Amino acid sequence: MSGLIEVAAGCEAPRRFIESIVGAPGLAAITEVKRRSPSKGDLFADLDPAVLAQQYERGGASCLSVLTDGPHFGGSSNDLVAARSAVGLPALRKDFTVDLRDICDARIMGADAVLLIAAALDDAELSDFHALAVELGLDVLVETHDEAEVERALAIDAALVGVNQRDLVTFTVDQERAIRVGRAIPEGVVKVAESGVRGPQDAAALAAAGYDAVLVGESLVTSGDPESAVRALIGDADAK
Repeated sequence: MSGLIEVAAGCEAPRRFIESIVGAPGLAAITEVKRRSPSKGDLFADLDPAVLAQQYERGGASCLSVLTDGPHFGGSSNDLVAARSAVGLPALRKDFTVDLRDICDARIMGADAVLLIAAALDDAELSDFHALAVELGLDVLVETHDEAEVERALAIDAALVGVNQRDLVTFTVDQERAIRVGRAIPEGVVKVAESGVRGPQDAAALAAAGYDAVLVGESLVTSGDPESAVRALIGDADAK
């Protein structure tokens, strides 16, 4: 493990994911390279990650989120490498992080941030994974679903907290969850709303509720015009 950490630490310096969100003039868009989903099946199975990333960047996206899980989402590390290499945006590795080696792998493949799902990790894992990611220079999006998980994220000094509106078991979306749970996230912590953001109206409501960013995949990859869809998504959100 120490050898893997050494290799990861020696990789090219990552781009600043959180800084890109905070530096956006209004609501930041974290745009997702997503081929399929467990609940909907194929969304854009034959997408070109590089082309899609360029469309997102032209539309005003602040960051990328790239699915690298194969069995459930049809993604791969190649998708992340291709998407990130085509643009200047920082990229989140969106995957199931369940081992310290996953943190190292994310850094080695070129990710600038990693996802930690609070519901999938116990307190010790959440703390240890977060600490290693920070040590390696990665930003960390800690994903929560309720106030208790927000409390766990805050206990490890998470600087970037997401609220996922999709239930991980039933896949149903609660459109009010982000607004409700977001009240538990204090000022100074960067807030991200995930899932169920269907368009500009949802984005504007989340911006008004104090969110710094929305993470959006499905509505963008199925739009037919991702560049215009990103522009429309963030165009009506209130400036910071």
